[in-house]
Amino acid sequence: MTERLLWSPLRLGPVTLRNRIVFSAHLTNYAVDGKPSPQHAAYYAERAAGGAGLIITEEHSTHPTDWPYEKLIHGFNRDVIPGYRAITEAVHAHRTPIFAQINHNGGQASSMYTRLPVWAPSAVADPLFREVPKAIDHDEIAEIIAGYALVAANCAEGGFDGIELQCSHSSIVRGFLSPATNRRTDAYGGTLANRARLLLELVAAVRAAIGPDLALGVRLCGDELIEGGTTIEDAVEVAKMVEATGAVDYLNTSIGVATSSLFMIEASMHIPPGYASFIPSALREVVDLPVVGVGRFKDPLQAERALTEGHCDLVGVVRGQIADAAFAAKSRAGKVESVRLCLSCNQECVGRMGLNRWLGCIENPRTGREAEGVGAPRPVALSRSVLVVGGGPAGLQAAIAAARNGHRVTLCERHELTGGSVRLAASVPNRAEFGDLVRNQFHEATRLGVEIETGVTLDAAEVLRRRPHSVVVATGARPARPYWAPGDEHRIVDVIEVLDGAAAPSGRVVVLDELGFHQATSVAELLADRGCDVEVITPGMVVGQDLGITLDLETWWMRAESKGIVQTTELVPMGWDQGTLTLQHHPTGTMHERTPDWVVLAVPATPAEELYLELLDAGVDVHRAGDVVAPRRAHAAVVDGERVGAAL
Repeated sequence: MTERLLWSPLRLGPVTLRNRIVFSAHLTNYAVDGKPSPQHAAYYAERAAGGAGLIITEEHSTHPTDWPYEKLIHGFNRDVIPGYRAITEAVHAHRTPIFAQINHNGGQASSMYTRLPVWAPSAVADPLFREVPKAIDHDEIAEIIAGYALVAANCAEGGFDGIELQCSHSSIVRGFLSPATNRRTDAYGGTLANRARLLLELVAAVRAAIGPDLALGVRLCGDELIEGGTTIEDAVEVAKMVEATGAVDYLNTSIGVATSSLFMIEASMHIPPGYASFIPSALREVVDLPVVGVGRFKDPLQAERALTEGHCDLVGVVRGQIADAAFAAKSRAGKVESVRLCLSCNQECVGRMGLNRWLGCIENPRTGREAEGVGAPRPVALSRSVLVVGGGPAGLQAAIAAARNGHRVTLCERHELTGGSVRLAASVPNRAEFGDLVRNQFHEATRLGVEIETGVTLDAAEVLRRRPHSVVVATGARPARPYWAPGDEHRIVDVIEVLDGAAAPSGRVVVLDELGFHQATSVAELLADRGCDVEVITPGMVVGQDLGITLDLETWWMRAESKGIVQTTELVPMGWDQGTLTLQHHPTGTMHERTPDWVVLAVPATPAEELYLELLDAGVDVHRAGDVVAPRRAHAAVVDGERVGAAL
């Protein structure tokens, strides 16, 4: 059998990689007081142990004016070096090279933390941060260059094998390269050669600082996806300039701008895998340097295809290795079915970054807590029988955690398939990948020997008859009826009833969004595709407002427009009378009416806790996890299940 390209070695200057899988740079929010933390070392080491060919850390700031978010590593302070050594030693223990990405975010930043003006090539306010930056002069440009050289030297002293210059989605260098943000008329503005001058000077300075024994890479944006911005033609020319220096060992790629087209940088499941492959493909046509391709590669077959089709020489797999640290090792061993596939839901990785929280994963409770030992096997001295009631994400994770520690676990699910509300959520347009959560958990549970019974409804008497040592109740939640909705009105239904087929709305449908997430928008799309005339109404200022956190909002707007879905905000339902829905515009108090054929509710649910309370009263060693505790989102159910199952 021909050896796959994915597993073939590759040289990046002085560094040889054992395979082509790159754990590319991404934010983690693990820094403490501007320094790397033990969690950094544990996080990167776990991916090295999992077989990654190359690890590139998150960015290290090169200058005191650059502090766009709280938990940034201040690479310009020498007190980062002990933390660097802890990271590199932990990764090198697994014979994996690790590079440091260094950066100055330029105008894509805030003065909140520094109390200093933001620096940029020109006084052009960023659309997200909205601060007018200071257009830096030549002395300040010299400071920037000296800062990059200083941080590169600190990284070399800290044991890194290479340096990557971040010049793509959020970088002062990208700001200089882009005609949209570089309005200068001096030697650093105007022509592309002038706009690339800072980049080339940085390459020379950093190479001089690290010498010939460390690799040096440059990450370029291939298309900013903004009017008047960098295009693929520009990126190709810059790539040729970079290669001509003779000082660079590889090129990395990116797409979009972090503050204008972020939804294309960290694309959710609504964007197809490999969507940015045209960028490395174009660069490879004009340079001989190895090129890294990125763009939602979630399984090894997609990564191999990108290599064999000639799009790139290496493949950046970030969220795939956030979800499963052993992504590479499992794939290399031919155990593809055991890979915990990333859902590209962006809820606990990208979404947590936007909320200033540490990076995690919706389906892997160990991610972000490796240093604390979360998710590690802790064999019990005495194996006990554990009965889990409910096969949704909370129940499955509780079963996984208990079985991992050596308990004998049986899981009973009343439906014919496991998955609970996740299985239904994955049945709507463009959300099928969310179902990988169920697939991944089911595979892990069966691998650990969990006995799974489906189509089985357990009451308290049956649980007592089985006489388990411990019971975990994960029976989820049930739809709740708002106060204003008559209980006998069959035309008012919950999203769950639409998804499971219990109700089939037609004609004019109002979807009420009180949850601000995928529930309302997904069912609205489903009904629009079935030919319904759909209006989504929310008391909030934006329909599906939390979709902005997961970078789904922009694509939802596009699809809603194309499907004719009307979005109406700031209306609160007040009553229903003989087919008329009354709503109040809460900013003004004015009343509005709708006369739909159906109303679909995306409203808070209520815990299905009866079995738990009965078993508690009966004196059973009973625990609960997931929506039966409090109805929340899938990540909370998984965390609950892990916590409960691991504690048994």
